Amino acid sequence: MCGFLAIIGKGKEEELVKELSKRMAHRGPDESDLHITENGHILSHERLSIIDLHSGKQPIQGTSSAWMVHNGEIYNHQELRNTILKDHTFRTKSDSEVIVHLYEKFGYDFVDMLDGDFAFVVVDGDDYIAGRDPLGVKPLYYGMDDRGRMYFASEMKAIADQCKTFSTFPPGHFYTAQTGFVKYYQPEYEDFKACVESVDLELIREKLTEATQKRLMSDVPIGVLLSGGLDSSLTSSIAARLLKEKGKELHSFSIGLDKEAPDAVAARKVAEFLGTIHHEIHFTIEQGIEILDKLIWHLETYDVTSIRASTPMYFLSKAITERGIKVVLSGEGADEVFGGYLYFRNAPSTEDFTKETIERVQKLFTADLLRADKSTMAHGLEARVPFLDKAFLKVAMKIEGEQKLPKTYAGVEKYILRKAFDTPDKPYLPKEVLWRQKEQFSDGVGYNWIDTLIEYCSSQVSDEEMEKAAEIFPYNTPATKEAFFYRKIFHKYYPQTSAAQTVRKWIPKWQENQDPSGRANAAHIKADTEIAKSSVTA
Repeated sequence: MCGFLAIIGKGKEEELVKELSKRMAHRGPDESDLHITENGHILSHERLSIIDLHSGKQPIQGTSSAWMVHNGEIYNHQELRNTILKDHTFRTKSDSEVIVHLYEKFGYDFVDMLDGDFAFVVVDGDDYIAGRDPLGVKPLYYGMDDRGRMYFASEMKAIADQCKTFSTFPPGHFYTAQTGFVKYYQPEYEDFKACVESVDLELIREKLTEATQKRLMSDVPIGVLLSGGLDSSLTSSIAARLLKEKGKELHSFSIGLDKEAPDAVAARKVAEFLGTIHHEIHFTIEQGIEILDKLIWHLETYDVTSIRASTPMYFLSKAITERGIKVVLSGEGADEVFGGYLYFRNAPSTEDFTKETIERVQKLFTADLLRADKSTMAHGLEARVPFLDKAFLKVAMKIEGEQKLPKTYAGVEKYILRKAFDTPDKPYLPKEVLWRQKEQFSDGVGYNWIDTLIEYCSSQVSDEEMEKAAEIFPYNTPATKEAFFYRKIFHKYYPQTSAAQTVRKWIPKWQENQDPSGRANAAHIKADTEIAKSSVTA
């Protein structure tokens, strides 16, 4: 929805703050504004207009002295207005405004009342509170300069050269000067012993439908990212049904190296089945390599799998915004929730499997969510993720691990999710797509993309450089030439130790080949028909 920068403390020059905020102008191309409070604190905002296009400009003032900036969407804002905030007078129709009113009514104890994807800062005199959504769908960084001023920003690039130390704001927390960090999101499923519920296929289907319905909230056109894999195809199918009830059409978008890329073929089939207005985007390997430098500046990471997958998503996002779409639904989270990655098949025990799903959900903000936000917002496009809805997670994450394990269903990953939407009388998807084997996004756009990318990066790093990798990059030392190449680019833009420490490299467990590509797993089968066959007997 936007990007913001908040500086708590006096003495920062207004023109410099505007310049820092403009580093995130891609996040909010529609309008920009800045407010300096009576106490000298500064709130700056770059807006992407999605809800309340005309009066929802930020920063927004509450009923008295409190001001706020917000990035994201509050899906239950109307419910809050109609109930616990019905005695409040609102200045706008923006979903964001409920945040400042909740603060005025409840003090710090309100963040868990929000249902949405958000990062925000509220300032009231010298008091302030910053918060981030439960899973970290929306990015947020914080830091402190050498004069003790606190900084909060949607992207690291706005504060990295201003702060002596900075870090990623932890999801599911709020922060105040009085309390420090407080973990407000404490779901039962974070203790693996609580994951003991039986599968309720109808409830899974109901909650994912409700999660998708919420994320259709918009005053601008909405599209779907349709890779042709299970997760994006399901969200597309649900969205198409819901919009059809309102007489609206749905635009779907896919990307590949060419028309025969695995994802492109499957996406075409799904789009035809659903009757969406489908757009197929292509990019070349040369184009992908050409934008790596700019991409890493946007992503603020050197994680290999994030960069591989973000490249096609970057091109796709650009094409989507050029067609006038500002919001898309995406399928992130399903593989973590249901243990869908191929390496999950090798889990030593049900307990290990369950713990890994929990950890992957908790760490999503370091990888897939970072990629989904920054590669789309690089072009002013907002991605929404139904699979990470709080109510849906409360159901899906508490399912007993044995009932999620692929080996329980002859090796079929995410079986219960597939089965929940296997409704022959009114099918959500073609059978061959509903039971298609997992392809990671960076693989599905065309296998040549990863292979050529590895070759190119290796050609850019000498053996001598690799030998000195631990000396050059003592923290999170790159283990391959590809990783080294990305790290060099990252270091050029973000040389601070604090910057390097915001990145968490992901390496799949329980498999010999440590490359994050799904094809590195022995279970990868190019012929999807084998998965379809196993579903018949399940």
